[in-house]
Amino acid sequence: MKKTLLIFSILLTILFLGLAYCGYILYSKNLNTESQKTQYAYVAQKISIEEFIEQEDAHHIFKNKNQFLRSAKLLGVDMIREGRYQITPKMSNFSLLKDLKQGIQKPMQLSFNNIRTKEQLSKTLSTKLNFDSLSMINLLNDSTFLSKYNLTPQTSVSIFIPNTYEVYWTITPENLFKRMVRESEKFWNENRLEKAQKTGLTKIEIITLASIIEEESNKKSEKPTIAGLYMNRLKKGMLLQSDPTVKFAIQDFTIRRILRVHLETDSPYNTYRYVGLPPGPIRIPSIESIDAVLNYQVHNYIYMTAKADFSGYHAFATTYEEHQKNAVAYRRALNKRRIFH
Repeated sequence: MKKTLLIFSILLTILFLGLAYCGYILYSKNLNTESQKTQYAYVAQKISIEEFIEQEDAHHIFKNKNQFLRSAKLLGVDMIREGRYQITPKMSNFSLLKDLKQGIQKPMQLSFNNIRTKEQLSKTLSTKLNFDSLSMINLLNDSTFLSKYNLTPQTSVSIFIPNTYEVYWTITPENLFKRMVRESEKFWNENRLEKAQKTGLTKIEIITLASIIEEESNKKSEKPTIAGLYMNRLKKGMLLQSDPTVKFAIQDFTIRRILRVHLETDSPYNTYRYVGLPPGPIRIPSIESIDAVLNYQVHNYIYMTAKADFSGYHAFATTYEEHQKNAVAYRRALNKRRIFH
C-alpha cells in the first residue's frame, strides 16, 4: 500500500512539474523584450513554424527561439497562414501562437493620395499590401471585370477616393476593388448626389473634371473658381484647353511649358483638340477637388492662365483680349526664367 502511494505521489509530482513547465514556457514573456514597441510579423505565404521562427528571429523578436518552438509543438502549431500578425510588448508565447494558429490578423490603415496613373496606384498599393502591382494593374484594365460595375479601363480609378481605410494586409486586388466600390457608394451620399444632379454631369464626369482641377491648382481657394470656368466652357461647347490633359496625353508630367508640338498630339485626352471631358480621370483627385466641382463658383470667366509671379494662383478673364494680356505676361515670365520646355 505504501509502495503504491509512493508511486502515485511520484507520478503526481512529475505531472505537476510537467504542467508547471508547460505553463512556464507557454506563458513566458519571451517576445519583443528589447524594443518595447508593437511590431508586426508579415507572412507572405503559408510557411512552417520553423520557417516563421527563422524569419522573425532576424528581427530579434524572440528572447529564446527554442522555447517558442517547444511552445508551438505543445499547442500543435505546425503551419502559419499568410497574414500580418501583431506582436505587442511582453506578449507571451501562448498569445502569439494562438493568433498564428487561428490566423487572427491585425488590420492595417491603408492610405493613398497624390496618385496620377493606374501604374502608380498599383505600385503604391503593392508596396503596402500582399499582392504584386501587375495583378492590380491587370484588374484595372480588365474590361470584363470592370463592366460589372459599369466601368472601363479609362474610368476604373474613379472609384478610388483618397482616404484612410482599415483593411487586412492579405486582401486581394479583387476584394480591394470591391471594397473601394462600396466606399465610393458611401462617399456619394444624398447631399453630393443632389449637387451632382444640379451640375448636369455624371459621377464619373465629376471625378474627371475634378482630376483636371487637381492638376491645375493646389490652391483650395481658387478650385471652385476653376471648376466654374470649366463648367462655363462645357455649357458653351468650347474646348477645355487644359494643359494637364495634354501632359497626360503624352504621358510626360515633367513638362513645364506646353508648346505647339504638344498641342498637336492626337489623343482623346487632348482637350485642345477634342471638345468635352476626356474619357476618364487624368489622376485620382482629392475629395477637396471633387467637392470644388460640386460647389463650383458661378461667374463669367472662360479663360485663365498661371500668374506671372509664379505664386501658383491663376489670372482669370472673361474676354479673349484680357486673357491675351495675362498670357503674354506669363510667357514673358517663363522666358525671363529661361523655361522653354
